[in-house]
Amino acid sequence: MVIDRGFFKSKFGVPSLSKSYSRIPDVATLPHLVHIQLDSYKTFRSEGLRDLLKDISPIQDFTGNRLEMRFTDYSFGEPKYNEAECRERDATYAAPLRVNVQLLVKETGEVKEQEIFMGDFPLMTEQGTFIINGAERVVVSQLVRSPGVYLTLERDATSGRDLCYAKLIPNRGAWLEFETSNKNVVSVKVDRKRKIPITTL
Repeated sequence: MVIDRGFFKSKFGVPSLSKSYSRIPDVATLPHLVHIQLDSYKTFRSEGLRDLLKDISPIQDFTGNRLEMRFTDYSFGEPKYNEAECRERDATYAAPLRVNVQLLVKETGEVKEQEIFMGDFPLMTEQGTFIINGAERVVVSQLVRSPGVYLTLERDATSGRDLCYAKLIPNRGAWLEFETSNKNVVSVKVDRKRKIPITTL
């Protein structure tokens, strides 16, 4: 193959050269497509876990007058196996998660501190994957719809009537989907399960 003036020239059979445009220079630099997964995981490890522990802290006993437990900080240990060993041993690539806990005895004012083991926390590889039982798994990103009420109007092909649909998406909990039929029946689906009449709900 001979390069002339930036073009690739290929020989086809008898001594005849023709220009081949099969290879062109890169027009734009490709972004690091895995950085979304890696950044999200790093944020969850550094900030998300801390926020979760703050949400449930402090934990009090049933009376609320005797004991109070607080999560102060957390740390990760070294993984038992590296990535290659996890693939060979059919193991999970994970690190031990330990949390520092303070227990306050309100009657005496005594504070006890201890580091407790919470479990093995899966680690993400540089390729944005997890190794679970020796197999590489990936988390597929998806767009989450904002909480609220979504109303749509669609024309039925058979009857020509306009049918109303409504989706009620809460911040937490089950989705509710309301829809009307040609026979003027309003039905509802809970978490995309089987339709039931709205009177049953």
